[in-house]
Amino acid sequence: MLLFLECFVVLLMALYWATTCNKEFDKIPGPPGFFLLHNTLDFLMDPVKMFYYFRKLCNQYKRLFRLKIGPVKVIILHNPEDIETVVTGTTYNTKGFVYDFIEPWLKEGLLTSKGSKWHQRRKLLTPAFHLNVLTNFKSAIEENCQKFVENLKREISSPKTDIAPYVNDFALNSICETAMGTRLDEEDNSFGKMYKNAIYELGQFAVYRAQRIWMYPNFIFKFTSIGQKQENILKILTSFRDRVIENRRNYYNNVNNNFVEDLYDKDNNEVEFGGKKRMALLDLLLKAEKDGVIDAKGIGEEVDTFMFGGHDTSANTLQFTMMLLANNEYAQEKVVKECNDIFGSSDRSATMADLAQMKYLECCIKESLRLFPPLPVITRKNENRNYEIPAGTECAILIFDLHRSADQFIEPHSFQPERFQTEPTWHPYAYIPFSAGPRRCIGQKFAMMELKLALSAVLRRYRLLPVTKPNDIIFVTDYVLRVKEPIYVKLEERCI
Repeated sequence: MLLFLECFVVLLMALYWATTCNKEFDKIPGPPGFFLLHNTLDFLMDPVKMFYYFRKLCNQYKRLFRLKIGPVKVIILHNPEDIETVVTGTTYNTKGFVYDFIEPWLKEGLLTSKGSKWHQRRKLLTPAFHLNVLTNFKSAIEENCQKFVENLKREISSPKTDIAPYVNDFALNSICETAMGTRLDEEDNSFGKMYKNAIYELGQFAVYRAQRIWMYPNFIFKFTSIGQKQENILKILTSFRDRVIENRRNYYNNVNNNFVEDLYDKDNNEVEFGGKKRMALLDLLLKAEKDGVIDAKGIGEEVDTFMFGGHDTSANTLQFTMMLLANNEYAQEKVVKECNDIFGSSDRSATMADLAQMKYLECCIKESLRLFPPLPVITRKNENRNYEIPAGTECAILIFDLHRSADQFIEPHSFQPERFQTEPTWHPYAYIPFSAGPRRCIGQKFAMMELKLALSAVLRRYRLLPVTKPNDIIFVTDYVLRVKEPIYVKLEERCI
């Protein structure tokens, strides 16, 4: 019965596509499709093969190409001029259909919301990433950096180290203790491992669903085995999120029953509380709840969004940058020399002024973000300026391919941090690791501060030696840039 229902839904979709086909859209270059199903069958492949299939299409269609996947018409962009048109301005800032498949988790948080709701949430949360707030959080990140460095010590005698578990622990603890104002205890850390695995599985489920048009309708998907597994995964994610929120509520309730009012002075500046001067993102949400601006559901949406965005992408960049520095000794030693010039023989913590002086390290991070953007693709609903395309057509921006364009970057596949030491020779929208325009990443400065603190702490203590090479890496299609096999480095303690 279920199979019959699925076939019936597919048939209805096929008839709909056939009768609403837009002739102008079909003039856009793209791979030929099968009658009625168009390109749908092209993507019923292993996620690894699908990743490289998109690279093949980008090489074949140098500027842009079109795809028809199920009921969705998509223009694939990897040309900076076209991308600029899509991401700038505020008229077309609605996220694309692929985000629908993570909607059961993130709901309508800042990442996925649109229109007035997005504007209201963006305005509400922006103060949480003010420079003064980041300064307040630096000490918490430094504490986690020291734990990170100490935890790596156990790997000194190992011929190779899978760094993913270490960077994930560091990033998750850092986002919880800063933006969420909650320090994870041992039980939370155990739960955190389940949380990180759950995020990975959820991404794989979403990709699997996106490849199979008969799973698009929610009333069908929830009865599939993947749909039922997703429900169990969502319970883990929701439970961890609720623990984080409840911990923050309880902390302040134990200090002061009216804690939300005491978070700010009459000029809306953060004030000292419990001996510490912090204004967590979660505090802003709790205050907004008291003011009637947001409800408990909205708090959950934003905590889920920032827990995901604040730890997964940072951990991703941290492991790729460590791998690149291990494989490029000259760059690693330049970073170490830069740190020695700043700190001398002292083992003191870094100040904000110190971080500003880490210019070559910043170049290395930027180059890592170019080669390995945490979000390899973003999608928007938009109109293309060069064709008559119906409103609502999807635009997918392939950041991975954009960043490796030979038209924009000299030796695009090589690690050259020096390219960021001079004025850019590439188009302003040829390098967008944090997206661009109104929907650019709100936590960009937070991420850069966190990465500088972590990498400088590691390199002051350890020498990174190569194991995994960039050419060894096999990627898997996902919302975040994922690898099939672990990334390894070898750690050697530096002489102090």
